[in-house]
Amino acid sequence: MLVMASLLMTACVSSKNNHADNRIVTGTIDSLYSDILKEQRKIWVYVPRTDRLFARKSFPVVYLLDGEAHFNSVMGLVQQLSEVNMNMVLPQMIVVGIQNTDRTRDMTPTKDTMRGRTSGGGENFTLFLEKELIPYIDSHLPTNPYRILIGHSFGGLFCVNTLLNHTKLFNAYLAIDPSTEWDKKLLVSQARTILSEKKFEGTSFFLSIANQGYSDTDTSRDNASAFELAACLDSNKRNGLNQRWQYYKDDNHGSVPLISEYDGLRFIFDFYNPRISYANFRNPSYDVESFINAHYSNVSIKMGFTVHPPESLLNWLGYLYIMERQYQRSYNLFKMNIDNYPTSANAFDSMGELLLLQGDSLEALVNYEKSLAINPENVNARNLIAKLKKHK
Repeated sequence: MLVMASLLMTACVSSKNNHADNRIVTGTIDSLYSDILKEQRKIWVYVPRTDRLFARKSFPVVYLLDGEAHFNSVMGLVQQLSEVNMNMVLPQMIVVGIQNTDRTRDMTPTKDTMRGRTSGGGENFTLFLEKELIPYIDSHLPTNPYRILIGHSFGGLFCVNTLLNHTKLFNAYLAIDPSTEWDKKLLVSQARTILSEKKFEGTSFFLSIANQGYSDTDTSRDNASAFELAACLDSNKRNGLNQRWQYYKDDNHGSVPLISEYDGLRFIFDFYNPRISYANFRNPSYDVESFINAHYSNVSIKMGFTVHPPESLLNWLGYLYIMERQYQRSYNLFKMNIDNYPTSANAFDSMGELLLLQGDSLEALVNYEKSLAINPENVNARNLIAKLKKHK
């Protein structure tokens, strides 16, 4: 049974009347019953904002372990780096924060009664993700095939185990200061063999290691196993795994997640951001359309499916070219949006505005009518259609 409610973050809003509407909604609380785990599992879900003028989008999904601890930070990073100030450092993404019930049971790959009587349920939890949670999210939300797993401490241990033994379940893994000392460094021993024998093309892995004791030379027994895992990564660079590890001298186990999330997501998507210098943008001889096509062709290869240039990006560039009076470039970009997003009211509305500016009222009318047909609430299109028909 589906249970859903608003996930609220306290809003500091001054008002004479203390209305319940003084709130900032960051996501939803959802839950599903797991036949595999034999219990109800709660998740926190963030879905990027959408505008009805634009075509419906699908999004990569971040699956976040210890969701109650890291949901706000990861959600905020994703939102900041994919939306705010026209940032496209990351793609817009859905964030699914998985809440704990028995953390030691779910995150550990083998049984260790000294560390927890219910430990060793990691494989069962992996089955829950694969057979229940991921299909549930895919059936209820606008997802695309690219998935990321993020975990800290025991969650990082779970990430490493999934990378090694269930590689294709996720496209990318971010293991934050993982507890790789578990069971006499079992996963480090596995990594020595698996990383040398298995192929990992199309998979990315970011490993962060904290300075456990704030020591200038911290290779202490508390995190020596993580450095051993890093050495395994360094000695197996021909297996196709896109990997990086980072030691954070100024952060301990508790403070390292935030900076690791930032660095890890930027590493995973280092191919995503289209970097167009303003000088090139204004240069009439620079072929911006070819640049965009080549860039998103590469993005598609990296992500494993066709990724069109974001509609908002082409729309923004198109209007900047109108300001530069480079109307053919605006036309080409708006036409690209129409071809890629034929159900977008905005794509036809923008083309209509450009054509009207150029004096082609008949074709402008055609585009405004298409925009209004897609979105009957497009007041701008409705008003301009009435005006154009009046002067026909």
